Amino acid sequence: MQQFKIPLLISAGLHVLMIAILVGVTYFRPSTPEVMTVTLNAPSNEDTPQKAVDAVAVDQKQVQKRIDELRKQEEEKKRAEQQRIRELEKRAEQAKRKRQEEANRIKKLEQERKAKEQERKKAEAEAKRAREIERKERDKAKKAQLEKEKAEKAAKAAAEKRRKEEEAARKAEEERKRKEAEAKRKAEEARQKALAEQLMQEQLAAEQAVRAKARRQQVLSEVDKYRALIGQRIQQNLLLDESFRGKECRLNIKLAFNGLVTSVNSLGGDRQVCEAAVRAVRRADTLPVSKDRDVFEELKNINLTVKPEF
Repeated sequence: MQQFKIPLLISAGLHVLMIAILVGVTYFRPSTPEVMTVTLNAPSNEDTPQKAVDAVAVDQKQVQKRIDELRKQEEEKKRAEQQRIRELEKRAEQAKRKRQEEANRIKKLEQERKAKEQERKKAEAEAKRAREIERKERDKAKKAQLEKEKAEKAAKAAAEKRRKEEEAARKAEEERKRKEAEAKRKAEEARQKALAEQLMQEQLAAEQAVRAKARRQQVLSEVDKYRALIGQRIQQNLLLDESFRGKECRLNIKLAFNGLVTSVNSLGGDRQVCEAAVRAVRRADTLPVSKDRDVFEELKNINLTVKPEF
């Protein structure tokens, strides 16, 4: 068994080497394949069978045959690829030629269009010049007619103007005299009216002063009444202490239209009396106020002095 091991290993090595050569040919495709010659050392045993050597020779021929087949297939692929590239180049050339023909056709059409456009513009310009000449002639004739009519109207207007000026001068003199007399009459009437109005205003002012004084006295009387009522309400809610006797506090109270106390602040006085007075106002919550707007205006922000009553 030992005598067949070396030839078998040699054969396996040759197969691996041939496969590597095939892979190299497939990927790198050298122009002339290189055949690697492997020199094997003869087995030391002179009794090695001839069969193993023959197997190695057969494998070499098969490998060479496979290499030739692969080279042939590769050449056929190259020819097919070159043929395909030639076909693509031919199609590209045809497409390029068609594009050039189309571009030439479009260019020619554009040139023809521009030529026609220039002819149209030229015709329009000539027609416009003709119309302009005709218009100028019409304007010239119209202007001459207008100047003639204007001159006739000016002559008539001048005559009418002189007549109107003379008539206006006559009427102006009459109007001046009438206005002068009317002005004198109105001035006298205005003087009389102003004198009467002055007397009336003086009389009204005197009456208003009397009424305002009476109203003011009435309002102040009402204010005094409600100040007293507010003071009474505070006294009712004031918690007295013997130490308050003979002391006082001045308060500022702001009221809403319904008598609701919106704020209360001490303006000065005995500190304990002021604290008790502020508490009394807040305890009352609402204070007496008049429905008379003038009276309420005097009461809505009042200052009063609280003196504890025992």
